[in-house]
Parts: sequence; C-alpha cells; structure tokens
Amino acid sequence: MPACQLDHITITAPTLARGAAWIEDKLGVSPAPGGKHPAMGTHNLLLRLGDALFLEIIAIDPDAPPPARARWFALDTLGADAQPALSTWVARTSDIARAADAAGPVGALGAITPMSRGARNWLITIPDDGGLPLDGVGPALIEWDTGPHPAAGMPDLGLSLDKLELFHPEPQRVRALLDAIGMHAPVTVVPIDAGARPWLRAHIDTPAGRRIL
Repeated sequence: MPACQLDHITITAPTLARGAAWIEDKLGVSPAPGGKHPAMGTHNLLLRLGDALFLEIIAIDPDAPPPARARWFALDTLGADAQPALSTWVARTSDIARAADAAGPVGALGAITPMSRGARNWLITIPDDGGLPLDGVGPALIEWDTGPHPAAGMPDLGLSLDKLELFHPEPQRVRALLDAIGMHAPVTVVPIDAGARPWLRAHIDTPAGRRIL
C-alpha cells in the first residue's frame, strides 16, 4: 500500500490580491511570494504550516497566456466576483504512479502531469477537465523532485495545521480513497446530509490562537 502525507492545502481566488487579503483577515499574517506555473497560466502565494506542509493561494496569472488545456483546481470556473475559499488539498507520495493506481476510479484523481515553478519540478495528478476530485474532498497527488521540501525555505510565522476535515455526503467513498492511498491523520472525514455540497475545514494554530478556514 502506498503511504501518502498531507503536503499542502489550496486556497483558490479570482486574484492573488483578494486571496492574500482573505488569508490576512482569517489568519492575521501575510503570505510570501511563490511563483508562476507556465504550463497552467497561474501563480501563487505561500504560507508555511510545518517542516513539510504549507498553505497555497493560487489564481490565474493575468500576465500569462492561456494554457492549451483546462487550468488545475477548477480555476477556469471562478468568476471575477468569486470569494476566496479553501477548495482542495494535495497529498505527497514518493511513488505517484503507484498511489494513483491505488486510488483507482473511486478517486478519479486524473493524469500524472509534469509541472514546474521556477527551479522546482514535480509530478501531480490533474483531471483532464481541471476539476476537483470529489468536489475538492479528494486530493491531488504530488511527487516532488529531489531536494528539501518547499516549506523548508518559507518564513516561519508560527503557523501550524492541527487538522483538516473533509465533509462529504458519501463518507465511506472518501474513507475508501484515503485507505487506498494510505492517507490518514491529520485528515478526517465528516459525514453530511445526502445531497449536500462537499466542503473542507482547516484548523490552524497561529500566534493569536486557533483559526478556522
């Protein structure tokens, strides 16, 4: 069985400025510059949550040409007036092919795709339509290139993730996916009413106390 770990949580926003303002209001800190993703026409901001864990704010880069495919994290579906939101999460593995195969159709995590940002390179699963697996409750899988984890180079602002909750009307389906990829704590599954929209909640400890996204 592959063993996955929580790598990062992802905030989508119509612009980085709006995403940064939302995080500053929620967590009381300012995110650091990230970089650009040429293959996706996106850019991001970052916040360290641990030695190998971070928060990402991602948006369409208005200065980049549109990619030849759908952008990741359902960014093409965001309207200009959309609110920033905790939309999905990413699980780290040392063998993405094996983990993606283990996820199978229950996860529908997408094709393994090479990606880059500056000097960093990685492999990540992306559905062909750019959508979010299980409406964001299912993760993207990532396998980083060799070297220190990106979070190691981010400023430590005293933030840490206590837990990530996945709310879904088919909890058994989500648990089956987590079992298949060997992903458990600090991720937990919470049942909700049939027909309700899935959503995520992150509990983050900050210098000013516990905050919720």
